[in-house]
Parts: sequence; C-alpha cells; structure tokens
Amino acid sequence: MFQELIYRLKWPYHFIKTGLRQGLFSQIKHGFPDRKLKIIAITGTDGKTTSSSLLYHIINQAGKKVALISTVGAYINGQEFDTGFHVTSPLPDQLFALMRKMVRENVEYLVLEFTSQGAYQSRLFGIKPYIAGVTNIDQDHFDYHLNYANYLAAKASVLQKSKTIVLNAEDQSYYRLKKLLPSRQYKVLEYSSENPLEKNIEKAIAERFIEVFNQNNARLVSTIAQALELDGQTIARGILSFQGVIGRMQFIPNQKDLQIVVDFAHTPQGLRSALTALRTIMKRNKITGKLIAVYGCAGLRDAIKRPVMGEIGVELADLVVFTAEDPRTENIWSIIRQMKESLRIGHNKVVSIPDRQAAISFAIQKLAQAGDVVAIFGKGPEKSMCYGTVETPWSDEEAVLKALKK
Repeated sequence: MFQELIYRLKWPYHFIKTGLRQGLFSQIKHGFPDRKLKIIAITGTDGKTTSSSLLYHIINQAGKKVALISTVGAYINGQEFDTGFHVTSPLPDQLFALMRKMVRENVEYLVLEFTSQGAYQSRLFGIKPYIAGVTNIDQDHFDYHLNYANYLAAKASVLQKSKTIVLNAEDQSYYRLKKLLPSRQYKVLEYSSENPLEKNIEKAIAERFIEVFNQNNARLVSTIAQALELDGQTIARGILSFQGVIGRMQFIPNQKDLQIVVDFAHTPQGLRSALTALRTIMKRNKITGKLIAVYGCAGLRDAIKRPVMGEIGVELADLVVFTAEDPRTENIWSIIRQMKESLRIGHNKVVSIPDRQAAISFAIQKLAQAGDVVAIFGKGPEKSMCYGTVETPWSDEEAVLKALKK
C-alpha cells in the first residue's frame, strides 16, 4: 500500500520535472519539431525494437524520408546517432534535438520505440503519435510499476494520445486496452494470425520469419504500413529484404560446426518464444544436436520472474548455464539461487557460472559439440553491463568471438 502511494506521488513529480521543465522547454527551444513529423510510436514487452526497425526499413524502401529512434540507436536518412547505454526513450532535450535535425533533413516519418518507464517519467511529453502500435504486454518491470495494471496504464498513456492504435488481438492486453480506448474516440485496428493480411504479405512473412513471435511483429508492422497507405507489394518486398536487428536472433558464423545465436530475450514470454523458435529451426534444418542456453536475470529488476526464467530454460533447453546479466548492486550468486529455487527436476541440466565471459566460453568450448545450438540470451545488442552502479563495456557478440578464438 505504501509503495503504491509512492508510485502515485512520483508521477506528478516526473510530470513537472521532466515533462514541463524539460519537455516543454525543449519543445520551445527546438521549435516544436514533433508537430512537423508523422510519428509512429511502437511499444510492447517483447519485439518492439524488431518491429520498429522493420517498419523503418519498409518505409525507407518505399522511398519515403524516415527516421528511427529505438534501443539500438537513432537513424536519420541512414546516418546513425548514439542515444547512450540502456536507453530506449531519450530525455526530452536529446529527443527534440534529434527531431529538429530530422525536420531540417525533410524527414516525413519518425518511427519511435518507447518504454513504459519513458512514458511514466514524461520523457515523451508533448508528443502525439500519428499512429501507435503494440506488440504485446506481458510481465516485465514490475519492480518499477509494482503490478500489471500500472505497467499497462503507463504504456496506454502514450497510446491514448494517438487517434489510430494497432493492437494484438491475441495478446492478453487486448481487451484491457480496448476498454481504455473507446471506439467513439479512437480508431482501433487489430492484427492476429486468425485475420490474414494480403496474400503476398502473408507469403513474405512466412518466407522471411520462421519464429511465430516475429511473424506477429511483421503483422503489426504490415497493418501500420497499410494504414500509411503503402501498397501490399511494397510491404512484402520490404519484409523479404529486411536484414534483421543486431542482437535479435543473430546467428554468428564460426568454424566449429555450431549454431551460435545471440538474442535479447530477457522476459519469460520472450525466452519461451525464442527457445521454441530455435527448436522449430532445429527441426526444420534437421539439427539433432543439443540446445544449450546461456542467460541470467538482471539485478534490481523483477525478482518475481527469476524462478520462472529458470524453469523455462530447464523445460525447453537440453543444457542451461546461468550467469550474470546486469547484476547491479545485487549478489550474482543470490540471483542465480533464485533462478533455481523452483526447480523440482532438471538440476543435472544446469551449470552456474557468474562470470558471463566464462559462462559463454564454457558453453562453446566445453559443453557444445559439432551440431549443437548455443543460444545466449538477455543482452542482445547492448554495449554495456552494469556492475554495482558502473556501466562496463560489454558485447555478447564479442564475448562469443573471444570464446571461438580460444
């Protein structure tokens, strides 16, 4: 009850400090650039970066001037701008400065990925999306928002500023969000596997993505692209030519006859979807080796999901290595213990190595044999790891390459 009260009181604090003092000031300072862009805002627990990047690619392929701000950085007419470590929603001054640059370069569309924390903290103050889309809303960031209702409300606070919203009809958030978005005020579009798009688009989705979750992401993007009046042929062509996102189901070439994958999955739903997708890929490609998963759980974040994350790995992988993932000020062994505390079976499938480089090296050099799949989850494209209160340079891809060299 006390935590909920503090949570409620923090919102006006953020609104005044970040929204009014920083956001409004930055809007005025940079000449209200948001009003000169068609902003497509995308959110969700999983898949928002892939969806944002795919939509950016399709609009670009259609010959439109488009920019992107997401977890992997900012792109304006193909030029990359760093937004910092662990940042999805930049602070207002940086955000409006980027948008002013977009306006100067005649950008028409901005694809903007946003998070629940960014919404709650008024980092998107003043922004009214042209279209907003949702991938899914599952258990995440409950350490910050306390519960699902607050988490949903934070995301909805930005959705409600748009007149057109695209929802996942198969997600648990669908009916809850519909109640917050009455049809008399909003145009609500929906997508699902049960409501197929144009045949050429569905064919392109099936050909480009074997993962069910990425097929859903592509349906969200295609629905938004259609709302932007892009034709089906252009959308299908964009899907087929999409190269993917670094750190999202990224396969790393090697000479050891291994399939090594780096992925950002860090939630129960994301981890389950990723491991299930890898099983499907193994079956399709007749890979008969082991599936080895390496991952951890972040410190000071959603401790309630740690036992669930442990159970999912044991259930779906053949071998699991539990390790560090942004432990912050928590003890890594304590986090790993919590990941194992609900395991009733499968202890013989688990290895615990707190040092992430050592864990990745052990999986590749000692556990894996020719024909196996090694999947490293949780960090994806991130370029730092937080130990204590310090961000230390880190890359899962570089850690894999270092392990392969040995």
